[in-house]
Amino acid sequence: MKHKTIIVDDERLARKEMSRLLAEFEEISIVGEAENLSEAVDLIEKEKPNIVFLDIQLSNENGFDLLDQVQHNFKLIFVTAFDDYAIRAFEVNALDYLLKPVNPERLAKAIERLANDKQETKIKLRPFDFDDRVFLEINEKSFFLKVCDVSHIVSSGDYSEIFTTAGKKFLIEKPLREWEERLPEKHFLRIHRQTIINLEEVENIETWFNRAFKIRLRNFAQPLVVSRRYAAILKNKFV
Repeated sequence: MKHKTIIVDDERLARKEMSRLLAEFEEISIVGEAENLSEAVDLIEKEKPNIVFLDIQLSNENGFDLLDQVQHNFKLIFVTAFDDYAIRAFEVNALDYLLKPVNPERLAKAIERLANDKQETKIKLRPFDFDDRVFLEINEKSFFLKVCDVSHIVSSGDYSEIFTTAGKKFLIEKPLREWEERLPEKHFLRIHRQTIINLEEVENIETWFNRAFKIRLRNFAQPLVVSRRYAAILKNKFV
């Protein structure tokens, strides 16, 4: 099976070089190139790629902003001349982070990781009901937390910060994507690539700039931003 691949880079020569390097891998099929985020969004929606090689510093744009504009159903490999963004890259669950000029051997390892990632056996976990209790282990202590008592959850790399309706906060070794898969979608909604909220706790929704929103939750003073990508989904929930 070939992996449909897109290259996003504002430099034509950089795209050409990446295409040349990827041509060595028979499992890779390049289906398009983009030089800016607008082109990348259109290409991703059209081609539905399995892999996106993404430059971070584009002309007057930041590659991370792409993730707010598309459905992130692809493996992401950052390709950049700077190592300053490595931590942030892995916080958004990037498969790999390659520095320019790309070393062919390093690229081969990234492609190998892609194969290994696909072959991993994943246990299908049962979805939670709103009245379920979640078993948590924190600092050698164990306890149950009702799903309905979760106010919101914020991503922290491979960890999650759970905020409760009682105003408590816990750091859990569980990625946000697992919470999104298991929490009942009738009651919980992802409003940002880093945030899931309990819809029952929504107190107020404010219109913000660029077609985004701010949400205020009960018992939590700081408003939460709803990115443009999730704004339409949120509106449909309250129609």
